[in-house]
Amino acid sequence: MLTFFKTFFMTTTTLFRDPATDEVIYPESDGQPMAENTTQYNLITMLKSGIDAMFAGRDDVFCAADLFWYPVEGNSGIRLAPDVMVAFGRPPGDRSSYMQWMEGNIAPQVVIEIISPGNTPSEMMDKLEFYDQFGVEEYYTFDPQKQKFNAWHRQNAHLQYLYTQQEWYSSLLGVTFTLEVAKNSPNYGLVVTRKDGTRFETIAEIRRAWKAAQKQADSEKRRAEAEQKKAEQERMKAEQEKNRADAFAEKLRALGVNPDDIG
Repeated sequence: MLTFFKTFFMTTTTLFRDPATDEVIYPESDGQPMAENTTQYNLITMLKSGIDAMFAGRDDVFCAADLFWYPVEGNSGIRLAPDVMVAFGRPPGDRSSYMQWMEGNIAPQVVIEIISPGNTPSEMMDKLEFYDQFGVEEYYTFDPQKQKFNAWHRQNAHLQYLYTQQEWYSSLLGVTFTLEVAKNSPNYGLVVTRKDGTRFETIAEIRRAWKAAQKQADSEKRRAEAEQKKAEQERMKAEQEKNRADAFAEKLRALGVNPDDIG
């Protein structure tokens, strides 16, 4: 099957060349949107931002969303743009595409695809075969419409399907994927949990948390300002009382009475 797949891709995909120099061109975009709908977009951004945050302190992890991956030098027709891909051993930073021969010949080890209504079974099979042939170690798909998660891990030189319906652990990412059956789940049913027990959050969840934090901060600021105002009022009141006491003491002294002698 893999031999057929390689021949298929080599003979039916378009090879892009510069007409002036005849050099191979590696397009940065196919003109298609990153996501077909908001659900797919929100899931992709949740995964991308969560992975970025988790590896923010490392300089050897590259994560991208909807970026062309070219595994073969000299053939720009062999390419895919995974929804999310992670390459360990490569530095983070901006790229117009992931040209593997310029990346120490390191293939992305983790790929995640969010299935949209427009994805056909044959298309997803082609993607699986592509990732199998070109060295992906862990491959995951999630269909938010069907609430179905699938996982493949490389064993014996090929991606092997993981037969489980409970949870799927990524040893490379250090996260656990589970499905949440609660209706209106903020994560659209897909829960990604770090080793410390915290979850990946969608942009909407992060925004709500930020707003809640801002509201709390504003409330604390108002409380602090009110306490400061009250303290200032108490200070002024105490100062006024002291001034009255000092004025009364001066009157007593003017009458020849020592205020300290008054019990």
